[in-house]
Amino acid sequence: ASFFDTGPPRRFPAFAAQAAERSGSLCPVNSPVNSPEERLARFGKTLGLERRHLATGLGITALTLLILKTIGRPWWCACGSFIPWSSDINGSHNSQHFIDPYSVSHFEHGLLFFAFLLLFPRLSLAWRTVGAATLECGWELLENSSFIIDRYRAATISSDYYGDAVMNSLSDVIFATLGFVFSWLVVRNIKLGWPAWWATIALCELGLIFTVKDSLAINVIMLAHPIDAIRVWQAG
Repeated sequence: ASFFDTGPPRRFPAFAAQAAERSGSLCPVNSPVNSPEERLARFGKTLGLERRHLATGLGITALTLLILKTIGRPWWCACGSFIPWSSDINGSHNSQHFIDPYSVSHFEHGLLFFAFLLLFPRLSLAWRTVGAATLECGWELLENSSFIIDRYRAATISSDYYGDAVMNSLSDVIFATLGFVFSWLVVRNIKLGWPAWWATIALCELGLIFTVKDSLAINVIMLAHPIDAIRVWQAG
């Protein structure tokens, strides 16, 4: 007998069977309705995402990556290693692989973009999702400008920072979008709501502070008004 066998089939009342069929509960486990692709499609519909939203978001992201490549950012780390993760924020590998500790801060970007985009209630959820990705693309272009790169190197401990690899910027956009979607899932939940949103930001900040002595808040402070005590603490 199969693991999913539950004995002889039960007879459902006609109305119950029809309701179960509409909800998908009578679909076989391997049915396309229950496939990861179908679940992702249903989730996209919940967000209100249509082809025009996806095309706009992907188009803006692709254009951003093309601009970054045009201004001299490498596709990947010059070391030639295809390990996706880099944990050293002070070395030459930082921001050159797909994921690094600062991926958490870009996830935070998405959390904050969600709150900011609530100021535009006429925008649908789908367009706000595209907006979050667009805002992150804008930050990637600014972050990889000569002004910000030089500011990072002069004011923070990131003296070896020369900009992001293109694939790292793509990862940053993905993490920011995930942060936006996560915020929507949390805030709309009556049992979680905004307290859980704030708790997530606190967890991200504290996690980065205790692991790499940096965070989104510290990053902003050091870019805007460097504090020597923080720089000494980070270098220690």
